[in-house]
Amino acid sequence: MAGISRIEPALTEEQRMISETARSYARRRLAPGAAERDRTGRFPIEEFFELAELGLVAMKVPASEGGTGIDNVGYALAMEAIAEACASTAVILASSNLASKILSEHASPEQKARWLAPYAEGKLGPASFALSEPACGSDAAALTTAARLDGGNWVLNGSKMWITSGAHAGLHVVFARSDGPGPAGISCFVVERGTPGLVIGKEESKMGKRASGTVALNFEECRLPASNLVGARGAGYAIALSALGAGRVGIAALSIGLAEAALAAGVAYGRERRAFGKALTEFQNTQFVLADCRTELDAAWLLALRAARLLDSGDKAPAETSMAKLFASEACGRIVDKMVQLHGGYGYSRDYEVERLYRDARITRIYEGTSEVQRLVISRALLDGSLSS
Repeated sequence: MAGISRIEPALTEEQRMISETARSYARRRLAPGAAERDRTGRFPIEEFFELAELGLVAMKVPASEGGTGIDNVGYALAMEAIAEACASTAVILASSNLASKILSEHASPEQKARWLAPYAEGKLGPASFALSEPACGSDAAALTTAARLDGGNWVLNGSKMWITSGAHAGLHVVFARSDGPGPAGISCFVVERGTPGLVIGKEESKMGKRASGTVALNFEECRLPASNLVGARGAGYAIALSALGAGRVGIAALSIGLAEAALAAGVAYGRERRAFGKALTEFQNTQFVLADCRTELDAAWLLALRAARLLDSGDKAPAETSMAKLFASEACGRIVDKMVQLHGGYGYSRDYEVERLYRDARITRIYEGTSEVQRLVISRALLDGSLSS
């Protein structure tokens, strides 16, 4: 919250409105049930349909195609607000917006009418982005899920792993190898819920973000009409990469929201908890910790907003979006850890919010490109001269 208040003068009216809409809904509807969803793993399907009514599930889709059509700054603000209340819901939103962005930018008019418009209206439920595989995470170009043409149909065989919303998605944007090895052999497909040969795996029992419905998708002679190919044959890898910039900004914003919640919890606890006759916030050590956390959060905001504005200007900004995701996710981990430490033994108890935030924060350094992958992107840009030293 503090980071947002400092940048408000530079926001447009539309950006303020999307931030306020998301924050108001998140505090009223998502925050009260976040701990219970974490405990039970209940997927927030009702809440997803409510988010669809608010226009938050197709934020990157133009209004002419049924979406909200907001810019990347507005998207980041909305993601931060949702994540501050419930990180599981935020990652569901990130995955769905990623999939719908791909359809908006690469699907044919007929495909958009068939899938994108109903999705944006909330008729299909969430959408999933199915790229990762059991033996293929960071090296996405090495994926092995196969797609072969059989008459007028594509037949998919293989498995996808760690698919957010996979058990509840109405459609899956799936990447499979249609041709030879390497990036040029990958194509993009839409697989609808209920398609014969699509087998949904059990929900993963995860450390954090336990309500995000993460599953494996298995394709067993999964037969699709030829019209389910999105974009050109062999263009799948480029299609996947086209969404990564906005995806990284979204996860950076999600990380910031998580860290904002942890810092707020730490400040509140530090004011109430007394030790040696004083509130914890009266000790200089506590004050220095809080100062460092606030500074890191504002730095993360600045990197995320720079990346978002570069994307809005038409720049693909691979290094800048990687910097934003890298710094925000790692700062999030440091901040949440410090707030657990501030709580002492209570920070290790599930009766306190920071325990859940600590578990939710860990994955932000892994998905949407690990920290190591982000460092590779940044260093390559620096060494090839596209990022000035």
